[in-house]
Amino acid sequence: MILVTGATGHLGAAVVKHLIAQIPASQVAVLVRNESKADELKALGVIVRVSDYRQLESLEKAFAGVDKLLLISSSDFNDRFQQHKNAVDAAKKAGVKHIFYTGVTMRDIEKSPLKAFLDSHFQTEDYIKAQGLAYTFFRNGLYSEVIPMFLGATVLETGVFFPSGEGKVAFASRADLAEAIANVLAADGHEGKIYALAGTQSYSFADVANALSQLSSKTVAFNSPEPAVFQQVLAQIGLPEPIIQMSLGFAAGIKNQDFEATSADLARVLGREPENLQSFLQKTYF
Repeated sequence: MILVTGATGHLGAAVVKHLIAQIPASQVAVLVRNESKADELKALGVIVRVSDYRQLESLEKAFAGVDKLLLISSSDFNDRFQQHKNAVDAAKKAGVKHIFYTGVTMRDIEKSPLKAFLDSHFQTEDYIKAQGLAYTFFRNGLYSEVIPMFLGATVLETGVFFPSGEGKVAFASRADLAEAIANVLAADGHEGKIYALAGTQSYSFADVANALSQLSSKTVAFNSPEPAVFQQVLAQIGLPEPIIQMSLGFAAGIKNQDFEATSADLARVLGREPENLQSFLQKTYF
């Protein structure tokens, strides 16, 4: 049996749908925190189990009979490694044979402004290895979906205002990542593999502005302000401080070229080229 955690989230739900297109739904289980949000998953015919990463005892029960576990990383930065450790410990006690983990691909975590945010991914990988379990690591590229999150809904009118300098990102869409992860989960022979699931091209936010200009037939300017100015603007529009700090951190990481490296892994696992920037922006804004 394959179990997918975080199955009511965007990535997890998409993985499940791709997975049951390849194997019977009766061989797929999902972990959810709130059963009331799992009606759509139940309708697909998968097995629904309830727990979360902070409940070690119920996690062990939820993982019973599972051969392959897809551990989708927690979105909570505060105690993410402890949550992951609980899940790995529970998986080992339950007899799970193979853990698949969704981390992040980046140039060098030790030299990154995002170390405090993202180091838990690499701690988790090290901990999984130390348990002696079979593993496969998906080091996902920065989601294409962060573009509208960072630029806002009015970017066509206000321009691209983001302190990323000339840094580039090998964006990968969540849809492509989900399909690739499902392809690996459904097959054998991936033990000990690390996949850098990033795009085959990298783009700066100036490139994003140029692409939006072409698609809209009007000039969409790019402005990379000083971080303090960016912070002030975000505060003025009322964004919560944790969101402001996360945005500043990712902008600094992009400027530091943390996410610039391209990879052929995503295209190879998909069996096709992943979605490019122009296509993603077309669907998102037009």
